[in-house]
Amino acid sequence: MGSITIQDHRLAGATLLPDTFVDYYMPRANGEFVKIFLYLLRSVHAPNAYPTLSSLADVFSCTEKDVLRALRYWEKAGLLKLNFKEKELEEIVLLPISETLSATRRIPEEDGSDAGLPLPPAAELPGKIEGTTKQEEETSSGENSAGKGADSRQPVQISSARLRELKNNEDAKTIAMVAEAYLGRTLSTTDLRHLLYFYDELHFPENLVEYLVEYCVSRGKRSMHYIETVGLAWYKDGILTLKDAKAREKLGKKNYYTIFRAFGIRNRDPIPDEIAAMDRWLNEYGFSTDIIGEAASRTIRKTGQPSFPYADVILTAWHNAGVKSLDDITVLDERHRETRKASEPDKKKPSGTPKTTNRFNNNFQPRTYDYDKLEQELLNSQESGKH
Repeated sequence: MGSITIQDHRLAGATLLPDTFVDYYMPRANGEFVKIFLYLLRSVHAPNAYPTLSSLADVFSCTEKDVLRALRYWEKAGLLKLNFKEKELEEIVLLPISETLSATRRIPEEDGSDAGLPLPPAAELPGKIEGTTKQEEETSSGENSAGKGADSRQPVQISSARLRELKNNEDAKTIAMVAEAYLGRTLSTTDLRHLLYFYDELHFPENLVEYLVEYCVSRGKRSMHYIETVGLAWYKDGILTLKDAKAREKLGKKNYYTIFRAFGIRNRDPIPDEIAAMDRWLNEYGFSTDIIGEAASRTIRKTGQPSFPYADVILTAWHNAGVKSLDDITVLDERHRETRKASEPDKKKPSGTPKTTNRFNNNFQPRTYDYDKLEQELLNSQESGKH
């Protein structure tokens, strides 16, 4: 494969990264795509820089197809132009970002969508979504991380004009057919605009979009909002191939059974409510299986049974207290004992009692919480539920 020439129509003599790129383009792009684009900027002014797809793939430990996918993404964003000769990439032309930005702000579609705006400002990014129901928020394999703290703007979707352009696209037709088979219904135009966003804008391969739908349906979730939330979380976590998604699911299942063993549960699979709880502990709270195992042990000792709601009270308290490690839990326990001891009636204490020092990292400043009160609230709620 021949060398690729890179032309720069921007200011020479420096590797520039305009604020517009940081504010406007970078937050939306996949991290690997950003790295490849930055490498191109640097390569322009490197002496004798004639990279090939193969050499770029070697630099980033990925495939040539991954590199080309990144380049096509930036071409679609309007930041560069790819020139081919006999189907072989020959030249990459970097375009001025300021000019590109004004060029992309075209008149919106009749339906109100910004067809000419491939990358919205950072304040409008779809990385986090709010306004979901509790059931929709209980997503798995990291999708909770994509479901919080954003505005209530229009969900991500391709334009009506772009949907018409994809009408005869074989991949798009296959995605629609497979999705309808899994969901058991005919997809509306709005459904297709949401679903094909992952294929057309985020560059998910056809089989990954199909697997996304299959994954959600297998968990009893058929709403397009849920599918969108999971898909955005995958993109945020760098899951861009079917292999990535299956590896993530395999790791998730391994963690489930590790947690189950900590609870003493064997010979059955987790039910949806248990999966939702474990996903929250692992992904939203960011706890290791060791920390969750400690909560499971305390649950068994206190209740005599593998109560997920009881463990959730413990883990939520730890999360709110800023726990990140088992040592943090030890610090929290020590402070809890000191608090309880101080609240007991005064007893005769020998004078000159040395002050207890913290043998752990002083960077950990746990928040105060009433562990006993939380436990009692859970027990009371369980009792009231029986009536």
